[in-house]
Amino acid sequence: MITFDILTIFPEMFPGYFNSSILGRAQKNKKIKIRVHNLRDYTKDKHKITDDAAYGGIPGMVMKVEPIYEGVRVVKKMAPLKVKGKTARKRVILLSAKGKVLTQKKVRELSRYDQLIFIAGHYKGVDERVAKHIADEELSIGEYVITGGEVPAMLVVDAVSRMIPGVIGRESSKEGESFSTGVKYEHPVYTRPAVFSPSNKGMRSTQRAGGAGGKSRGGKSKGKKVEWKVPEVLLSGDHKKIEEWRRAERDCNSA
Repeated sequence: MITFDILTIFPEMFPGYFNSSILGRAQKNKKIKIRVHNLRDYTKDKHKITDDAAYGGIPGMVMKVEPIYEGVRVVKKMAPLKVKGKTARKRVILLSAKGKVLTQKKVRELSRYDQLIFIAGHYKGVDERVAKHIADEELSIGEYVITGGEVPAMLVVDAVSRMIPGVIGRESSKEGESFSTGVKYEHPVYTRPAVFSPSNKGMRSTQRAGGAGGKSRGGKSKGKKVEWKVPEVLLSGDHKKIEEWRRAERDCNSA
């Protein structure tokens, strides 16, 4: 079982997401363990200060090194030193805009660890000594700016959890996803009903070209009943043709 530990100054952000759906079930089934820790608990002053003004006179507050150091030290000890007779694999990750961008390859690599500790930064940033001396690596979720490391931590935990056996109900569902197979784009998916007739009230036209055959996927035709249909090949039961259609759709989407 993999353990995720998150150090944050906003622990209240996490329960709703982690206790729901797949991640909630995975915890109940003891496939994963998620613990969220308030960095303020690792401060040593009566005001529980976790940030301070930056040296050099630049604007913005910087997360302090002391509570992060203490938090990581304590949290590391919460997990076993050995797993199945071997030294436990532990990794400390700082969520940072200047880190390497998360990829599916990295997700698979992280899923092999026994304990992952995430440091969720905030404000102007985190004291650079955390990156240099405490974190094993820095990770980013993309080339854009958000308010803190909490959402990236959720994202990485979610992605890594899906790689753990037994977390996803059907392993074929996990393996067939685009980034797992090395394909960047997925084919479209449909479910019942096979034909849907919208009321058209308050709906703008959605006519557009699409699909490998270049046919319309839906739209609005004056005076005629509108029907949004599932492609016939998916209803045929011919698995060879269905796979050919899926492959063609992926190629179409990647063009």
